[in-house]
Amino acid sequence: MFGADKGTAPLLDGKKLAIGIVQARFNEGITDALYKACHAELLALGVQEKHITHVKVPGALEVPVALQALAERDDFDALIALGCIIRGETYHFELVANESGSAVTRLALDYQLPIANAILTTENLEQAVARQEEKGRDAARVAVEMVHVLENIG
Repeated sequence: MFGADKGTAPLLDGKKLAIGIVQARFNEGITDALYKACHAELLALGVQEKHITHVKVPGALEVPVALQALAERDDFDALIALGCIIRGETYHFELVANESGSAVTRLALDYQLPIANAILTTENLEQAVARQEEKGRDAARVAVEMVHVLENIG
């Protein structure tokens, strides 16, 4: 058994880790808050500022291609996807949510690289605002923990 399964706390030591963050600019007020919370939590977990790379892209559909470019560099222990998709009146919400989510998962599997997906999918702006800080922090914690989980498996 690994990590928390041994009865221990999750492995949240980020001191030696390099983390890449890709942030969508669409719904930028929300994604800026996601980034701020995520970045602060990474620092609190010991990740050094110089080992955090931050890339901004236009929207959630562009997040996976930037994640892939970072994964190709082989410089990162984990990546984080930040974005916000708010339901509108058309099918576009489902398309963007499904395609971005599946692409992020596919990249994590293809590269065997932890990618914390904090692309929010909400019904309205109020739901997004209510989740922005918590999900930003969660993404940082997931990224750091999964690095250690995979190290313990290998």
